[in-house]
Formats: sequence, structure tokens, C-alpha cells
Amino acid sequence: MTASSKRPSTPYSEFIEELADAAGKAIMPHFRNSFDVENKVAGGFDPVTVADKGGEEIMRKMINERYPEHGILGEEYGPENLDAENVWVLDPIDGTRSFITGMPTWGTLIGLKTNGKPSLGLMGQSYINEFYAGDTKSAWYSGPIGEKTLKTRSCGALSDAVLFTTTPALFDQAEREAYDRIEEQVKLVRYGTDCYAYCMVAAGSADVVIESGLQAYDIVALIPIIEGAGGVVTNWAGGSAVDGGQVVASGDPKLHEIVLKQLAQAART
Repeated sequence: MTASSKRPSTPYSEFIEELADAAGKAIMPHFRNSFDVENKVAGGFDPVTVADKGGEEIMRKMINERYPEHGILGEEYGPENLDAENVWVLDPIDGTRSFITGMPTWGTLIGLKTNGKPSLGLMGQSYINEFYAGDTKSAWYSGPIGEKTLKTRSCGALSDAVLFTTTPALFDQAEREAYDRIEEQVKLVRYGTDCYAYCMVAAGSADVVIESGLQAYDIVALIPIIEGAGGVVTNWAGGSAVDGGQVVASGDPKLHEIVLKQLAQAART
């Protein structure tokens, strides 16, 4: 990843790019290649690969060497020093199902929480070689189409909105009913895009993402990107989404309020 002229130059913003580069080098030799897939849960399918593990291992090593006083929360290897002022939240491959089926709609998520709040985040896609990042105040892109500032677009009505979700099958009955009412009203719906959905909202190509059952490492990195681009990320009740769970992200704050009202009946507080 090349440093973008669109991003602020700080020690952590430079380091997060180093982490993304290193994770990509560990992950890419396995993409569209043969490897074993483990299942992390009984009675379902939650895949993990050597690429997931290798990507997180190298990032943890770099963080511990550079910032030994920092904490780490990773999908594959759990928590470490979570009481620290700065905690890195890592998902080496968000969208492992896409990864194992050869689809390039996965990404490496690297977030930084400062005093419990997301302060910096990056989504890196090493196959396409593009990166979305933000610090809650600004957001930026670097990739095949160059470098640019990320900005959400205006969308004040559901009838004009493009909606993303991973799959409606992940919702429980009450969530599904609330989600379906919204899906019936929007202009276009797309499934299966994982972390890319949030980045497309930040880039102004889509308007809202509605999901449930997320973990902190699924969303912490994405919050500073969307907020930095002018959007909003909350839980379905309008509170913080930092711990995951029911998450909604919107490019337009006005649209966000409309969506929250329709999700309220199924929101967990």
C-alpha cells in the first residue's frame, strides 16, 4: 500500500497501513489456492483457514513489537491487555466464505479503539490492492483508481436507497420482519458483500447496511471510515455499535433516522 496524500500523516495512520501490507503478504499466497478449511462451530459453518491465522499472527507480532503497551482483540486468537488505552481490533479476513470460494469481496479489517471508542480504521483488499481508511473526522481511499477522499452521498428516502446485508437468513424472526419491511421500500438490494458494503456506503456508492449478530472485530474498523466520510453507524436502538450485535450504517444521517424508526420494534437494548 502506498501512503495516500489524502490521509492525515500520524504514527498510527502509517502503522495501520504497515499492518495491512503485512497481513496481505501472509494471506495472498492462499487465495484461490488449495488449503484446508476448518469449521469453528458445531451444528453450523463458521470457516477459518491458515490464511486467517497467518494474517492475524503477523499483525499481533508487529503490534507487540512496536506498541507493547497496547491491547489486542482478534477474531482468531482472542483478547490481550484489553484495559489498555489503545486496543487494536483485528479481523484478518472478514468474509472468509467469500475467500474460500474465490470471490474478492473479503477484506482485512484493522481498527483502533482509544479509551473504548473507535478512533482509526482500515479495510484492505490485497487482491484488488485497494484500501479504505478513516479516523472519524475524514476518510480516504487508495487503489487502482488512484487516491481520493471518501464522502457519503445524500439520500433522504428509502425509495431512493441502495441497501446491503450479508444475508437475511442471519436475522431472527422479529429482525427479519423489520428488515423485510425496509427491503420492500428500497430501490436496490445486494447480498453477500461483508465489509465491502460499509466501504461502498463510505464511498457514496450505496446508502445503508443492516446486519445482526456481528462481533466487535466485524465493525470497529469500519466505524471510523463511515463516520469520517460523513455517515452514521449505530446499533438498531441508536446506541453505540462498538461491541457489534445489531448494526445499521447509513451514509445520510436523515436516512439513518428513518431506518432506525423502522427497526425499533426489533431493536435490543
